[in-house]
Amino acid sequence: MNQTSVPNAHRSKSVFVGLAAGVGLTALAAVMMGQGASQPVKSEPQYFVTADGEGAHLWVREGTALRVVGHGECKECKAKGHDDHDHKPHGFVNRWLFSTNHKDIGTMYLIFALAMFFVGGAMAMVIRAELFQPGLQFVHPEFFNQMTTMHALIMIFGAVMPAFVGLANWMIPLQIGAPDMALPRMNNWSFWLLPFAFTLLLSTLFMDSGAPAGGWTMYPPLSLQMGHNIAFLIFAVHLMGISSIMGAINIIATILNMRAPGVDLLKMPLFTWTWLITAFLLIAVMPVLAGAVTMLLTDRFFDTSFFNAAGGGDPVMFQHVFWFFGHPEVYIMILPAFGIVSEIIPTFARKPLFGYQAMVYAVASIAFLSFIVWAHHMFTVGMPLGGELYFMYATMLIAVPTGVKVFNWVSTMWKSSMTFETPMLFALAFVILFTIGGFSGLMLAIVPVDFQYHDTYFVVAHFHYVLVTGAVFGIIAGAYYWLPKWTGHMYNERLGKIHFWSSTISVNVLFFPQHFLGLAGMPRRIPDYNVAFADFNMISSIGGFWFGLTQLLFAYIVWQTVRGGAKATANVWEGAHGLEWTVPSPAPFHTFETPPVITNDMLAHGDVTH
Repeated sequence: MNQTSVPNAHRSKSVFVGLAAGVGLTALAAVMMGQGASQPVKSEPQYFVTADGEGAHLWVREGTALRVVGHGECKECKAKGHDDHDHKPHGFVNRWLFSTNHKDIGTMYLIFALAMFFVGGAMAMVIRAELFQPGLQFVHPEFFNQMTTMHALIMIFGAVMPAFVGLANWMIPLQIGAPDMALPRMNNWSFWLLPFAFTLLLSTLFMDSGAPAGGWTMYPPLSLQMGHNIAFLIFAVHLMGISSIMGAINIIATILNMRAPGVDLLKMPLFTWTWLITAFLLIAVMPVLAGAVTMLLTDRFFDTSFFNAAGGGDPVMFQHVFWFFGHPEVYIMILPAFGIVSEIIPTFARKPLFGYQAMVYAVASIAFLSFIVWAHHMFTVGMPLGGELYFMYATMLIAVPTGVKVFNWVSTMWKSSMTFETPMLFALAFVILFTIGGFSGLMLAIVPVDFQYHDTYFVVAHFHYVLVTGAVFGIIAGAYYWLPKWTGHMYNERLGKIHFWSSTISVNVLFFPQHFLGLAGMPRRIPDYNVAFADFNMISSIGGFWFGLTQLLFAYIVWQTVRGGAKATANVWEGAHGLEWTVPSPAPFHTFETPPVITNDMLAHGDVTH
């Protein structure tokens, strides 16, 4: 029925009913949210008892302060065992499909990321097999381009980002003394969007037109010349974006609202800080990507001309909008790794982090600067000289806060009592190899030099040094560091060190020769090449297969640790500080249902008195 044909009486009645329902729901929500909050805080002390596997504890709350005043034996607790207080949901579906527990959702994110890491890695193996020798060897050129595109999309959106969100889910509530994430149901939803997104994306491999082959950047006009796979790619990107935005909102709400009393912002661990800043980046740039790809969709299917030059559009505009998302995105993938390394190095150096506040300000500076450097990806498109100069200097400026971080990590290790367990080895490799990636980035920032390097393997070498030896090594370091806390078992240290040395040597054999290929002028994203590049490509491919096989060892180590191993204590590492090391290993299903009483040794930084 047309709206105009609705009688006025009916319309006014429906409007009235709608308003009444809206007011009623608002009032109900206000009452529910205000339950407990409206009651004034009693001035007299409040006593209550909690129980765990170690016994009963008498607590007193005076105003907002909370402290333990006594301990006693709890026979019932000992008889039942500590785990009975966890109240895990029964059944696979209830436990995992409908989970609202931050630890379970964190685990699902990490498992999903590991699976996608191997899918994206298999595609990289196809690329390196084809490039082992000059000439067309194994696959058609169009399939090669599909592999380069899919490899990047899966590694970025399916492996690195979900892995960091998984670590955030697991660790942030533990680090700030929160019982869970602020929005647990939304947490569940933000995870379960991902399998559907990647099913959409991977289904394109089975279409007549094949998978997307226009590069992960989706540049028009190339991306507009593909088949219907572009629609599947764009809807998959939308789902990933929604998932990322919801995850970011959840992290911000948790950190700002659910810290235990005494955990001030500048007393939080660096990992929590880096994720708070990363979450703001995500909320700022994901809608930009959504807008850009939606315009691409309408260009392809609805005859608009946003990026179609024939219709008066501008393909370079897409590049600007894409990289306004794309450059902050690369920092979204590295800032949490900075946080992980800033946790690990002080632990194994047995020394507080040097320049804690400077580290926080450096991360915030990097995040701000990431928004104003995007066009350094576009020096060759014909920008005005003034624009090129501006983006060159702005890019170089990012080296300053990054240099501050590297300086502070090195200063933390200076004259310390270091030991070299597997997490520390990966953290050290991160500092050294990420710095190499940073320096090659500075080289690319110089406009006249970039004209030579642009779209060559030098760029590929640069971003793999920051994303593989940066982000991926950071994730692996974090996994080894917190795995005993998650599983309650110690991983096999000998296998861990074999995994480290094999990964570190092979990753350099894989990516270092690509600098030379790029300097010699080998273009990226091509299946065939001049015979002059044959030797370095062969070395690179050997490194690639070696690195890929080594990660199977990592998967085995994780599986072995989950199944069993030496029992982990609550404080797994000798020099570790922070709230996560005050709960038992494995971390119980529910933690911090009562806010912890903060003492100095529980804080990763600062003291409770000021």
